[in-house]
Amino acid sequence: MAGPRDLDPSESPKAFYGAELRRLREARGLSQEALGELVFHSGAYIGYLEAAARKPQKDLSERLDAVLGTDGFFQRLYPLVARSRHAAYFAQAAELEATAETICEYAPALVPGLLQTADYARAVIRAALPFAAGPEVDASVAARLERARILDGPTAPQLWVILHETVLRTPVGGAAVMAEELRHVVAVAREGKALVQVLPFSAAAHAMMAGFVSLMTFEEAPPAAYVEGLHSGQLLDDPGVVARCQRSYDLVRAAALSPEASLRAIEATAEEYEDAHHV
Repeated sequence: MAGPRDLDPSESPKAFYGAELRRLREARGLSQEALGELVFHSGAYIGYLEAAARKPQKDLSERLDAVLGTDGFFQRLYPLVARSRHAAYFAQAAELEATAETICEYAPALVPGLLQTADYARAVIRAALPFAAGPEVDASVAARLERARILDGPTAPQLWVILHETVLRTPVGGAAVMAEELRHVVAVAREGKALVQVLPFSAAAHAMMAGFVSLMTFEEAPPAAYVEGLHSGQLLDDPGVVARCQRSYDLVRAAALSPEASLRAIEATAEEYEDAHHV
């Protein structure tokens, strides 16, 4: 992780927040550990904030103002830092996703956002928000496609995705949309941008039946896990919890089809959708 002094405060509200936090902390003669104790966080977490590697929370901003005597400065800055094109519960996870070295995802019902086509994403968003205005849907689709750009270029994370067979068999958007989506998943995998496995129905009960999970590791920051439910999500960074999530993921990975067998299964399902579309 780059040191705080390498930050350009004008780069983003988050970078400005981090730079000002460091300046004000040092002006009061506090170490990261000392400030962390006063605001009920670790010194390491204060360091991540100062390096713009974590997004601050509203309650922490309030405590920083109280401890540093900054008359509401961090509380006023917080809304600018918190702005995101993603749902509020997913915003911080999306931010971490962009800096991850590895991403391991288990998807029980839908193709994960990083692998979605525009038409598939639109169908998912329309199903979840049937009364949303067109521009709102368009913005959500664009944000989802923008996320996928992290898979391009030399700093792309290593992406490992396990899809439950339910994902393949749920005709989101209809046969044509599903055929295109599954072909896209295969193409991304064949290009070496992701490793994809399918957990078949025959696996029956398994270790990740609770829902979607994304496990992320970073070059110089601790690993994190993101779990998602209906219109809600939670970012987990407790080392013990993340380790248990990783063990569950490993168990599911062991029960999944091999990568090559998985791609063949996805291709076969895409052909079924294509045949159905042309009937």
